[in-house]
Amino acid sequence: MFESLVYAMGAQPQAGAGPDGGMGMLMNFAPLILMFLIFWFLLIRPQQKRAKAHKQMLEALKRGDRIITQSGLLGRILEIDDEKILLECGEAKLRMSRAAIAGLLDEKAAKDDKKDAKSDEKK
Repeated sequence: MFESLVYAMGAQPQAGAGPDGGMGMLMNFAPLILMFLIFWFLLIRPQQKRAKAHKQMLEALKRGDRIITQSGLLGRILEIDDEKILLECGEAKLRMSRAAIAGLLDEKAAKDDKKDAKSDEKK
């Protein structure tokens, strides 16, 4: 009695159907492949592009560039070497790691910074 029930519940090959081929395997992994492609184009690839652009920006730094650090300090580079920079922030001079630089300031921001410094001197 139980044997016939177990036999009826088991997977039986259908008439004319062969074993699962490579296409069935591919269809099983298709959702995983699709998710990986979505993650690649939406997350991984843009992050790699930003990291590459940041590395190129760090390599192109020179004396006199106006920068912003990751902590939000604005300043001008006085000295620069492979690992450290000397940054002028107002009247203070700070020595910090080159990796702490978040980006370059554009010319408009640099001009605004100069105007603020001049207005502070007048007061």
